[in-house]
Amino acid sequence: MAALAAGTLLLTAGCSSGDGSGGAAGVGHMPSPSRTSAATGPSASPSASVALPPAKGSVEVVSTLTEGLDSPWGLAELPGGDLLVSSRDKGTITRVDGKSGKKTLLGAVPGVSPGGEGGLLGIAVSPTYGSDHLVYAYFTTESDNRIARMQYDENGTTPGRLLGAPDTILRGIPKGSIHNGGRIAFGPDHMLYAGTGETGDNGLAQDKKSLAGKILRMTPDGQPLHGNPEADSVVYSYGHRNVQGLAWDGQKQLWASEFGQDTWDELNRIEPGGNYGWPEVEGRAGKPGFIDPVAQWKTSEASPSGIAFAEGSIWMAGLRGERLWRIPLSGKESLAAPQSFLKGKYGRLRTVLAAGGNKLWLVTSNTDTRGTPKPGDDRILVLEVR
Repeated sequence: MAALAAGTLLLTAGCSSGDGSGGAAGVGHMPSPSRTSAATGPSASPSASVALPPAKGSVEVVSTLTEGLDSPWGLAELPGGDLLVSSRDKGTITRVDGKSGKKTLLGAVPGVSPGGEGGLLGIAVSPTYGSDHLVYAYFTTESDNRIARMQYDENGTTPGRLLGAPDTILRGIPKGSIHNGGRIAFGPDHMLYAGTGETGDNGLAQDKKSLAGKILRMTPDGQPLHGNPEADSVVYSYGHRNVQGLAWDGQKQLWASEFGQDTWDELNRIEPGGNYGWPEVEGRAGKPGFIDPVAQWKTSEASPSGIAFAEGSIWMAGLRGERLWRIPLSGKESLAAPQSFLKGKYGRLRTVLAAGGNKLWLVTSNTDTRGTPKPGDDRILVLEVR
């Protein structure tokens, strides 16, 4: 098993600048509270009793939940199984019936300024949604990237006007035409995490005073909290180029996917205060002071965006690579070499979300100006995985 893990670290596999265009210019999702136990912190020690997944897995597309989505980016599950999906370029949030796929426009998020890789990006549902009906969004404005929350009026009768005014909880995240990060998710500790990008300004990733090129951890009100590396900062880890995937495994360990530049894309296990190397390191280097990725891919085969955890594995959506990757886990390492599925069948893949048990939702991304849309794009697929 140790040999398998070591081999995985040298894996040759995907992308990438930005969302997969190549070159220097170019959700994770936390399951709903009913699917995860609360924790006192952001991670827990691996348990020797955890059953390991098989080295080889499988994926079956069982249905298409809905079609005709415009530049979908973020995906979040409401209590009861319906979904919310954000449109990067339209700046809107739509509710999708979890059984029929029927779409209902909730409304546009005021202040969104789409452009390049910016716009309305990640969304998340409050862990106490039953009492507060709050939906969180990460989006680009004229001046910055920020995180805001809005109250969703499920009993409203005017389509397109079901979201309250945004209450900004964190502003001042640097923006750019590229590398805006954008994934947000609530962890098992019920705190809010966000992945940001360095906007193409490499130096910001190593600057601990900047919110760019980081993973952030904050209270639901946007404040720093106990357990962060610095008590007065929301910065949780640094040295990232462009984080668009966040997910927790069954042992409450945080994992993140990250775009490389020209050589290596990465899957990282996140440690508080960890330095993940950019721009000094891309991929696995074994240099003191930097944390190496658990798995890495050639930049032509991944361009990783959203990730999810299910059936003992991390599942990673690839944009430029146009495939879904499976990385089986054994504690802090990968159990075997990553395996790819659906190569080229549905085009660019943006977001993957755990749907309970052995099911996933998978969002395509062919209407994002970099894909080649086919009839029905973009869509949400329902997968069964092992």
